[in-house]
Amino acid sequence: MTTLVRRAAALCALAASSLALAACGSTEPGEAPRPAPSAPSASAAAPSRPPTLAPGPAGLTPVFEHGPRAGGRTVALTFDADMTADQGPRAAAGERFDNPGLIATLRKLEVPATVFMTGRWAEEYPDAARSIGQDPRFEIANHSYSHYAFTDDCYGLPTVPEERMRSDVERAYAAFREAGVPDPMPYFRFPGGCYDKAALKALTAAGVTAVQWDVVSGDAFATDADAVARQVLDGVEPGSVVVMHCTRSAAPVTEDAVRTIVPELRKQGYRFVKVSELIGAANGRR
Repeated sequence: MTTLVRRAAALCALAASSLALAACGSTEPGEAPRPAPSAPSASAAAPSRPPTLAPGPAGLTPVFEHGPRAGGRTVALTFDADMTADQGPRAAAGERFDNPGLIATLRKLEVPATVFMTGRWAEEYPDAARSIGQDPRFEIANHSYSHYAFTDDCYGLPTVPEERMRSDVERAYAAFREAGVPDPMPYFRFPGGCYDKAALKALTAAGVTAVQWDVVSGDAFATDADAVARQVLDGVEPGSVVVMHCTRSAAPVTEDAVRTIVPELRKQGYRFVKVSELIGAANGRR
C-alpha cells in the first residue's frame, strides 16, 4: 500500500463527519485523495429576508407610506387584487375580479410591481396567483383574506372583529401557499386603507409591515383612463407608492392608464421598483 493510499484509509477510519466520509471510496491506488466538499456558509444557505420596518411605538405594527425622496427617482406601482369573502356567487355568475390583460401589459412593458392580494382572490384564481407569484418581476403581499375592514365605517365594508384580525391575515397566507405562491412578502395592506391603533396592535404578532401609499390613482370604478393617468402623473414624487387595482369589474380602465403612465414616468427619469426595494432603501439597504 502506497503512502497516499494509507493516508486515504486513515482519513476514512477517523472520519466523524459526513464531509470527511465523502473522501472515502473516492481514491484509487496511486491517486491522491480528493478534498471533501466545503460546507455551505450560513449566509449562502439562508436566503436573504425581505426588508421590513422596525415595530412602531409600543411595539405596534409599523406603517410604510413612501420611500426616500432623495437618492434617485424610484416609484412603486402597487395593485390591489380585491375580492371579498362573500363574492363567490358573483364570480360564478361571470363577474371578473381578475385582470389578466393588466398583468400581461406590465410584463410587456417590463414593469416590476407589488400585488396586494386577498386570500379569497387567490382561491378564485389560483393559476393567476401562482403565475404572478412565480414571476420574479412581481411580488405578492397580503391584502387580508376577506377584504373586510379592520375598522368601523370604512367605505361600507363589513368589519373583521378585532380578535379575528390576525387570523384573517394568516388565512390569506395559507390561501397563497395552497395556490402555489412560493414567497409571499411580509407586507400587509388594510382593506380600504382603514386602520387604527387597535388594528395595528392586533397584527403585531403577525410580523408584517403595513403598506399604505402616497398617490391615489383614482382607478376604482373610474371610466376615464386619461383622468386616472393624469392623477398619477401629477402626484408622483421620488419614492412614491401608487395604489391601483387589479380587478376588471371594479377598475376597468387601469390597464389603459398604465399604458400612459409607464412611458411618461420613464421619460421623466423614473425607475419602477417593487415595494420591497423602497422599504429596503428606507432602511438604508440597497
